[in-house]
Amino acid sequence: MMNFLLSHNTVRNESRSWCSLLLAVSIVLFAAQASAYEIDPDATLHDSPTSLMGVNHIGLSVRDLDASLAFYQAATEFKLVRREVVRNNAAADNLFGRANVEYEIAVLEAPNMLFELIEFSHNRDLPISNMPVQGPGMTHTCFQSPAHVSGYGKFKRAGAQMLSRGDGPVDLLGQGVTYAYGYDPEGNMLELEQLDFARLGGDTRSPEWIAQGFDIWMTQVALVTHDIERLTDYYSTIMGFNPYRTADIEGRPTFDDATDIDNVSLRVMFFRMAQTRKSMEFWEYVNPATPAPAGKRAVTAPGYSYSLEVGDIQAEYQRMSDLGVEFVSEPVLLGDYWQVYAHDIDGNVFALRQWEDPNSPWSVPNLEL
Repeated sequence: MMNFLLSHNTVRNESRSWCSLLLAVSIVLFAAQASAYEIDPDATLHDSPTSLMGVNHIGLSVRDLDASLAFYQAATEFKLVRREVVRNNAAADNLFGRANVEYEIAVLEAPNMLFELIEFSHNRDLPISNMPVQGPGMTHTCFQSPAHVSGYGKFKRAGAQMLSRGDGPVDLLGQGVTYAYGYDPEGNMLELEQLDFARLGGDTRSPEWIAQGFDIWMTQVALVTHDIERLTDYYSTIMGFNPYRTADIEGRPTFDDATDIDNVSLRVMFFRMAQTRKSMEFWEYVNPATPAPAGKRAVTAPGYSYSLEVGDIQAEYQRMSDLGVEFVSEPVLLGDYWQVYAHDIDGNVFALRQWEDPNSPWSVPNLEL
């Protein structure tokens, strides 16, 4: 939510040595449990001295792959680029930390990242419930569209259960951007954001791929936490760059309508994961308060995860391990990419990925049209 807060300042090209110094200082501060970040309006992933390249994919563990795939393809028309069953695979057992794991995966290509739906055989009979807005955890991702081909309408026609109040998306600030939360058929929350570029005036967020016929895309990783300072400090340290924006929200009836919560108040922190179109957003609900996580989420559990693509997975695995990141295994070669799963400080699941072929069409530079 709230991509209207994006800053469009020119990205600073700081020297690598200066960024390395900042990262070293961040590590020391993080170890001392002091704040390792500051708000930098110009900061992006490109400031990081690490080999992080950006968000490669959003993952979603589902109970019924056929039904979920049909729903998301009907709503987005994303292209199915891979579907396969994996079983009796020692590398997969190692990757997921589970013996005799069996799953089917379907990979959809959005204009700027991959969307991976995965059905684990041991999850098929689990009960379905709606994700709570106030978290904790990775509660949603955002599907963005131009207002004239509203993603809200597409998802509603595909069968999404809308959470936000009213018969259409909510105009939060009267500036040409509307929002709504909804649920897919398995209770996974999603955010729908529609941009009226005529009303936005000089806003530069109209992506090139609209002219190529792609009128819906994905934008963010949304993590809801009970302690936003702690989570921001953690990610600023492991990613090596600063958040670019923060906001405190209360007393806004339109936000009550969007979240379906009376008198909602919350804090938000933003990391820019590319010069445009991708972000990580951290949310802490003050009213109602976001509860502390009950523990680490299982890697195969139903719900969201996300992947950071890296240029050197072995080096990043070692660097992050040294910073205290908890990995499920060592990096594993699975088909045409290396991958490893980890838990962040709140127990959310994320992955590092490196493609065997650096020129893979599914690598971040080639995905970000």
